[in-house]
Amino acid sequence: MTSQQIPVVVLSGFLGSGKTTLLNHLLRSARGTRIGVMVNDFGDIGIDAMTVAGQVGSTVSLGNGCLCCAVDVSELDEYLEVLTRPESRLDVIVIEASGLAEPQELVRMVLASENERVVYGGLVQVVDAAEFARTRATHPETDRHLALADLVVVNKADRVGETELDAVHEVVGRLAGPAAVVRAAHGRVDPELLFDRVVPEGEIEGQMSIEDLLYGDGDDDARDHPHAAYETFSLASETALHPRRLMAFLDSRPEGLYRIKGFVDFGAADPANRYTVHAVGRFLRFYPEPWAAGQDRLTQLVLIGSGVDAGALRKELDDCRVNGPQDAPDEHSMWGVLRYVQQSDPEADEG
Repeated sequence: MTSQQIPVVVLSGFLGSGKTTLLNHLLRSARGTRIGVMVNDFGDIGIDAMTVAGQVGSTVSLGNGCLCCAVDVSELDEYLEVLTRPESRLDVIVIEASGLAEPQELVRMVLASENERVVYGGLVQVVDAAEFARTRATHPETDRHLALADLVVVNKADRVGETELDAVHEVVGRLAGPAAVVRAAHGRVDPELLFDRVVPEGEIEGQMSIEDLLYGDGDDDARDHPHAAYETFSLASETALHPRRLMAFLDSRPEGLYRIKGFVDFGAADPANRYTVHAVGRFLRFYPEPWAAGQDRLTQLVLIGSGVDAGALRKELDDCRVNGPQDAPDEHSMWGVLRYVQQSDPEADEG
């Protein structure tokens, strides 16, 4: 089931914040990644076909393997059913919310979806660095929206001075709590921050694509501002992890740690299964699956965040390793992990 689940990312932000620019950047950077887009904000998505379709329920091909729907969010599950059909072969779905939408409603609907082919991919809130103070004054709900976010993109960072940008970042960070906060110009967020980009066969990961060369990012000024900064680091361990200590680490994961993905070996605590882990913001899921015959029993994790202390996190993860026979987990040690294994009955799901 894990290989079939498609992350659903909710992209939110007030009118003019730059979320459509960010979405267009993701589409231009898709390369081998098939993106499904659900547009609830009928703005300039840069897709002529959507302008022509322009009706709720319309689905059009974008010509690069991506699909786009104009949607009424009250029937979100219906459109998820369309986009998650196996023949679409999508890798990720991005929902662009209306500039006046309540993002928590979209998040709630994604989490409540009974579609087993999707998994929550996080709430990304885009703010305009140049208009942030005025936006908060005009839309007091901004503070509440930021508190819900898993990732905040402080966009249009090129339009303000460094001192003002630092001040905006500080306020956003305080309001967003544990969410990762990154700065960007022209919506240039590395897709790897939001989802796993598929590298086409024959392409070297990290090389510039033809889309990079052809499109750039809108204008010459964009070239002076790199992708939003983030850190990524990994852990590979031949020693099993202790479930209680790993859960203590996950339950107290620090501010700015946005995504965790990979596989965990819990050793004697569950020798039959390895556990795929998927965490985004506050959301966490484990997916047990039997070890394949002859498969190396390894823990392999990748952590992605902004402003995190990679050295400290790596030490905390190292401390999660089982330290010899005297440290073997007891029969109840998996209970914390199993709370985050999705049940077959949606009503039994912990969320």
